[in-house]
Amino acid sequence: MASLRGGRPPTVDAMTLTASPSTAAEAPGGCPDHVGSVVDHRRLTGERALYASRDLTIAHSTFADGESPLKESRGLRISDTVFEWKYPLWYCRDVSVTGGALLETARSGIWYTDDIRLDGTLVAAPKTFRRGRGISLRRVDLPHAEETLWSCREITLEDVNATGDYFAKDAAGVTAERLRLTGNYAFDGARDVTVRDSVLLSKDAFWNCENVVVENSMIVGEYLGWNSRNVTFVDCTIQSLQGLCYIDGLVLRGCRLLDTTLAFEYCRGIDAEVIGHLDSLTDPADGVIRAGSIGEQIIHPDRVDPAATRIETGWSPQAVA
Repeated sequence: MASLRGGRPPTVDAMTLTASPSTAAEAPGGCPDHVGSVVDHRRLTGERALYASRDLTIAHSTFADGESPLKESRGLRISDTVFEWKYPLWYCRDVSVTGGALLETARSGIWYTDDIRLDGTLVAAPKTFRRGRGISLRRVDLPHAEETLWSCREITLEDVNATGDYFAKDAAGVTAERLRLTGNYAFDGARDVTVRDSVLLSKDAFWNCENVVVENSMIVGEYLGWNSRNVTFVDCTIQSLQGLCYIDGLVLRGCRLLDTTLAFEYCRGIDAEVIGHLDSLTDPADGVIRAGSIGEQIIHPDRVDPAATRIETGWSPQAVA
């Protein structure tokens, strides 16, 4: 390979790009022609087309039929490139993707990959991201986000639009800003999650979670937050039939609960400030609930101790100030 000093990196030639899977498999450390090279305006086909590449720049190209084209690669810089087939980025490290798209047929596209950044990319495939660490998505659209970001760690989402059920199941260390999510069962089993300035249309969101903070956001969907621990909502608007139940350590700061009935059932350690009206609550286990007004208080002394929860009406943020 020609020296990189004093000139532009060499471009991978057509013979290299059409290397057979068997050739790639014989060089698990990466084919020498796939190290420090540039792939530009190419159409790549065949299984493992650029297997185990190192420090590779890929631009304006298409990965057509052929599974696992970049499996086991490191140091990839990908821009304005289209992935058409399955498993494009498995077991990779240090990957940057700018623009471009993963088509719907690029299913299960990014699994077991660490330190990956997507910016301005359309991810139309379901089941993208599984068991990865260090994932950053900025200005990314995920129209088929079913089962996406499962069991991933250290996730940053910024200006992401996603549609699909079971988004970010069992994820940990999530920071999301300006997330627009439509899909049920969001963040099921997740922990250490912070969401800001976002809108979630999701039934059964934040179930079985631990250490969740949601700020300045809107959540619409019944049964919010069940079976979770240490959940905090700050300056949020929530609409949830029978939401906020079975939570240990629930905090509401300056939140509005629209058309929300049968809230707080069997919640423990409640510290709630509700702006305006709460339609109804039922059987909170213990804590403090403050609201402007409450339509119905359903307390069964044979199920909970009424004295363990202090319920105050006439509360307003101005009174605190």
